[in-house]
Amino acid sequence: MNRERAVACHCLLIETDSDGLILVDTGLGTADLQHPDRSLGADWVAYAQPALNPEESALRQVVRLGYAPQDVRHIVLTHLHRDHTGGLPDFPDARVHLHPDEYRAVTDPEAAHHRHTLDRFMPPHRAHNPLLTPASVDESTEWFGFPGAARPQGLACELLLVPLPGHSAGHAGVAVRDGDGRWLLHAGDAYMYHGELDYTPPLTHPVLQPVQQGSQTDAAARVVTLERLRGLRRDHADEVTVFSAHDPWEFARLAALTG
Repeated sequence: MNRERAVACHCLLIETDSDGLILVDTGLGTADLQHPDRSLGADWVAYAQPALNPEESALRQVVRLGYAPQDVRHIVLTHLHRDHTGGLPDFPDARVHLHPDEYRAVTDPEAAHHRHTLDRFMPPHRAHNPLLTPASVDESTEWFGFPGAARPQGLACELLLVPLPGHSAGHAGVAVRDGDGRWLLHAGDAYMYHGELDYTPPLTHPVLQPVQQGSQTDAAARVVTLERLRGLRRDHADEVTVFSAHDPWEFARLAALTG
């Protein structure tokens, strides 16, 4: 195990015929990388020690692919923690979709997790008043046995927000079909190390596991989510590719496959 490998902030850029570009999570933004203490919080920066390379921002990578920033018309978030929302100001006109439980936690002062979620959703990331839009939940809709999948409003492509509770108030994975008809599931922070899914019993990482435990809102719910993801990988590996936000080994493997 190479413990020196830096964790990833794995975003996903989806090119569609009907909806323009869709960005799943945004990683750290250009303002975060220019003024990290002010934008991300000095304590978090000292703890996480993020790489401060502007070329790794979603904005710069989108431009390097030949697109304009405004081509990103939609952003779909797994949740609202700072390492997933930093790029929101770089795409100020994009509509931002999230699970309704996460939306409620940040907009409704009466919601049980309101203050916790608002504290994690950094003020510089929302100062431009992003177009937060709750997805529509159909309680009868299941995705590979996961109940309550939500459809982002106004998107014609086959994309779902799949509840993966435990890490945040409304944490969700983002499921989308690729050009070959397979499903991709960006599982966000439902797990942080592939050993949690690939081994029995689950194998945790000595650095990533304390991070997960320190940031989760419901430990019991996260355990249930993890077991469901283990079953998904075991029973539907030929139909679904599951990956998380921060596992650098997973990221390297998938990046090699896509070139």
